[in-house]
Amino acid sequence: MAKELAYVKSIGTVSDTHYSHDHLNAQKTMPIDEKVFQMWKDRFREIESRAKCGSGEKIQWVIVDGFLLYWSPEVYDELDVRLLLREPEPRVRARRLARSGYHTAALANPDGSLWRDPPNYWEQIVWPSYVRAHQGIFEGGDVEHGESNGKVRDLVVLHGETLTMTELFEKACEKIIESL
Repeated sequence: MAKELAYVKSIGTVSDTHYSHDHLNAQKTMPIDEKVFQMWKDRFREIESRAKCGSGEKIQWVIVDGFLLYWSPEVYDELDVRLLLREPEPRVRARRLARSGYHTAALANPDGSLWRDPPNYWEQIVWPSYVRAHQGIFEGGDVEHGESNGKVRDLVVLHGETLTMTELFEKACEKIIESL
């Protein structure tokens, strides 16, 4: 992923070898206030237009997400804006277990690429991996309550349990605008 991000930053487009499988997964509609969404859409379009008219620069917006996004400095150092949505473990677990499966980058079984978690996969693999990957970026190694310790430069931790989806969206957009 780090190589792909570096490529996008230098060339301005994804490489011909990049493949995404996310479009195969069910995409849940997020409850974002339509007026707020439109306001930010207009704001980003205005920024693009000013950049194109001013310097001739074409802005490429690339959103990178992932459950283990901040485990590798090679990856997070390529990010211009670093946001982490923090949720309590029971809420993340419930979301994961509610899925019937998800498509992976590689064929995970002979019937196709739909992965289904085996029993106890969350408890034995997924959550412990998340904790190991993220404990180094939070004070006291506390991935659920600890403050960012500064290891990931300019990391903004958004608290999903206390903010609505619209508020999370606005805070993310504000941070993107601030970074320009």
